[in-house]
Amino acid sequence: MQNYFEFYDLPISFHPDQAAVKAKYYELSRTYHPDRYANADNTRKLEVLTLASQNNSAWKTLSNADATMAYILKLNGLLGEEEKYALPPAFLMEMMDLNEAISEYEMDPGNAQLRQQSVDVLEDQFKEWNTEANALTARFDSGERTESLLIKIKDMYFRKKYLLRIQERLNKHT
Repeated sequence: MQNYFEFYDLPISFHPDQAAVKAKYYELSRTYHPDRYANADNTRKLEVLTLASQNNSAWKTLSNADATMAYILKLNGLLGEEEKYALPPAFLMEMMDLNEAISEYEMDPGNAQLRQQSVDVLEDQFKEWNTEANALTARFDSGERTESLLIKIKDMYFRKKYLLRIQERLNKHT
């Protein structure tokens, strides 16, 4: 797996310096632009095309906090493609009330009060998620690189995916 942090000469971080990410992306975009290699042999053209593609992938990953989180987990061998993850029962119990409220709203989509209640609960969940996830990722970024910490961050990653699915479900009826 290509290490985008090495590719951009950045330290591994859940919160990479976005100005540095952007600057490196534009620098490498100019360096590996295919037009600059129009007269190169096919091997060099393919090499440059691969590097330009890596640059685009690095940009897409490191400029998005959720993608960066997933990427760091993958770099550490803790997140598989299409992984099925069992969320903690306590979290799922919390989500049950929210899902029930959304189900009620789906049966009565004209009920603005039901929708607002669901939106408020979901916003509270996202705020709680941000507080917890930022605390964990800050510990990692400050040097605590333990597997147990990364496993907690992985749990937060899947919690957010769950919350985003609920948000998507709620937004279908707007």
